[in-house]
Amino acid sequence: MHKFGDVILGGLFGVNFYTTFSELSFTSEPKDPICKGFDILGFRQAQTMAFAVDEINRNSKLLPNISLGYSLYDSCVKLGISFRAALSMTSGRGEPFQLNESCYGNPPVLGIVGDSSSTRTIAISSIVSLYNLPLVSYFATCSCLSDRRRFPSFFRTIPSDAFQVRAMIQILRRFGWTWVGMLISDDDYGLHAARSFQSDLAQSGGGCLAYLETLPRKNYQTEYERIVGIMKKSIARVVIVFAHETHMLNLMQEVLKQNATGLQWMASEAWTAATVLHTPSYMPFLAGTLGIAIRRGEIPGLRDFLLRIHPNNDTLSSQDNNLVKQFWENIFQCKFVSPGMEGEEPTKEKVCTGNEVLRNMDTEFLDMSNLRPEYNVYKAVYALAHALHDMLQCVPGSGPFKDLSCANLERLETWQLVHYLQMVNFTTHFGDQVSFDENGDALPIYDVMNWMWLPEGSMEVQNVGEVKELASKTDDLILDEDKIFWNFESKKPPKSVCSESCPPGTRMARRKSEPVCCFDCIPCSEGKMSNETDSTECTSCPEDFWSNPQRDHCVPKSMEFLSYLEPLGISLTTASLSGALLCTIVIGVFTYHRTTPVVRANNSELSFLILLSLKLCFLCSLLFIGHPRLWTCQLRHAAFGISFVLCVSCILVKTMVVLAVFRATKPGGGSSLKWFGSMQQRGTVVFLTLIQAAICTTWLVSSSPTPHKNTEYHNDKIIVECVVGSTVGFGVLLGYIGLLAILSFLLAFLARNLPDNFNEAKFITFSMLVFCAVWIAFIPAYINSPGKYADAVEVFAILASSFGLLAALFGPKCYIILLKPEKNTKKAIMGRVKN
Repeated sequence: MHKFGDVILGGLFGVNFYTTFSELSFTSEPKDPICKGFDILGFRQAQTMAFAVDEINRNSKLLPNISLGYSLYDSCVKLGISFRAALSMTSGRGEPFQLNESCYGNPPVLGIVGDSSSTRTIAISSIVSLYNLPLVSYFATCSCLSDRRRFPSFFRTIPSDAFQVRAMIQILRRFGWTWVGMLISDDDYGLHAARSFQSDLAQSGGGCLAYLETLPRKNYQTEYERIVGIMKKSIARVVIVFAHETHMLNLMQEVLKQNATGLQWMASEAWTAATVLHTPSYMPFLAGTLGIAIRRGEIPGLRDFLLRIHPNNDTLSSQDNNLVKQFWENIFQCKFVSPGMEGEEPTKEKVCTGNEVLRNMDTEFLDMSNLRPEYNVYKAVYALAHALHDMLQCVPGSGPFKDLSCANLERLETWQLVHYLQMVNFTTHFGDQVSFDENGDALPIYDVMNWMWLPEGSMEVQNVGEVKELASKTDDLILDEDKIFWNFESKKPPKSVCSESCPPGTRMARRKSEPVCCFDCIPCSEGKMSNETDSTECTSCPEDFWSNPQRDHCVPKSMEFLSYLEPLGISLTTASLSGALLCTIVIGVFTYHRTTPVVRANNSELSFLILLSLKLCFLCSLLFIGHPRLWTCQLRHAAFGISFVLCVSCILVKTMVVLAVFRATKPGGGSSLKWFGSMQQRGTVVFLTLIQAAICTTWLVSSSPTPHKNTEYHNDKIIVECVVGSTVGFGVLLGYIGLLAILSFLLAFLARNLPDNFNEAKFITFSMLVFCAVWIAFIPAYINSPGKYADAVEVFAILASSFGLLAALFGPKCYIILLKPEKNTKKAIMGRVKN
């Protein structure tokens, strides 16, 4: 199809499907190919370019005083023919057509609109780029065409497959489909789409391919059987297909044969709007398909332009009439009778008269509601026109070329038009902005389509959203999910995952030799947690926290210490208070009977001091119960050490007095009593106690005991304990008490057989024996007891030794005072009363 003009634009469109060559070689003159199988939509796309050129010529604001023409070629959907047509346009060796009434010629082509296939466009662009001739494709989506080094003069008004792939990944993420299958055509379109899809899917971490199969170029039955068998066996419910409708027709025949239902199909733009697949037999399988579609647009006036097509239109050349006749025969299902066939026998086919009314036909050719490739053709023609217009508006001296020069239409070089095409920026009637990035790609935007199965059994492809690239270079997906038809019983999106999501409290563990989407859910170990779905690792809880039984969050560790509220703490507290109360009672008894010989014997003042120190020993054990604080840790051992030293020093002085008294009864022993008067006894007790106080003070100042959170014994709980700070200080404190106790024991042991009816040395010996036995047993038990049990052992030792001293020293005296008052006389104590 040709139209004369001041500037000629070329076009490549697939108007016919099948091609045969009578002869085509490099050694002989090639003959014209024979194209068969008329494509009504390819013809409409070619007519859209003709309409756009006509509309621009009628626009006084765009390219004023310049007429556009066109030279359109039928590629027959074959690489060889497309390549031949491109060479014809770039070299000026195309078929001559009438320029005006007096001459023929081949005007230069300044730009080409086409082609519809990525494979053919790659080949063509490789040639036209040598001439720097701009090539604007309306349907080639291969991301490889964005390579400016290989294709420096290529542009397109359809988004790249790289964006289509990202759009599909967005949809996969929206519905949580992480395990999908992929089918591709065996050409540049499918292979580059697969490469881009795998790369982007890996980078996004949004899923994995369960399988990737290549659909054969021809209808190989066994290969299609194998592919559909893989689809049926796989647990992936989502199948993405980057292929052409011819591949889908072959595939669906096998899908129908094997009854491969239950699949969610995702269509690339190549077959999203393929009405040839909208047959009732395919509906149980393809209904609910989600597809990426080229942006739909509106072209006012195109329908009226198409209605002007008529086989008897004198304005059309003979070549145009051939295509128009093909179109007419296809629309009305009739056949024109050529002049040479008039005398032959009539055919069974309906004869075309040329008087048929196109307007009355219900045909897709006149349906203006779904203009997608046509809209891209329309934008491509206008992009070339705007580039040419901008170039002609250049003012000499301010141009973009060398020495600020401008391009001239008479001496125009195609690379200059490429420069202006790169800068194009305009808005269509439909409101879409048209411009190209540094790679020649248009602003990416796609419609999201859904194949809806209507109750009467027909199919409707409805728009359910769009996906576009924002200024921030992020992809924005808008979906009306309520409108989507799902071809499943649940009427909800299917699940398509290799492994179910790991709930909080678990982590994903990859299966060996399987994709990352196939994993097992391993519960987090103790002390670790995960609070997110599909967590790749479990996070350790902070030091003072521990994981809960579900392992989905951390909880504060339980604090363990010798509490007043637990049975052990209650028992020890009761025993401590009972001991203190018992000491108080004994003090009361001794106070009431303070004038009796039993109380007065051997310095009653020391007896009261022992009772007071024992009471302090009972009470200081309470400091070991309850939550350890700094002051309780510092006070507990000091109070315990000083109280026991006070008690044992009193006992030691008592023992020394007993020995001195009995020695004084012997000849020459009276002088020994002068060293054991009341003042000397008090002074000795105070001196011995001050030594312990000095030890405690030095210990507290140099390395004070402090509360400590111990996690060594249990991971899930914190044992709050008092660390002694200085082991030496604690050892000296205990050692000093032990030294006094052993000394008291030895002295009392020496005095145990002294003649007397009431020899207190015997009771002191027994009390010191109990005291030493308790504390000797305490040391290993204390060392081997963890946490609160160490405190319990120490409290038990304090209570046991205190009760032992109280019972051994004051039990016999209380027995005499309360139950045997007749023995509470001086004579009885001195042994002078006969039994």
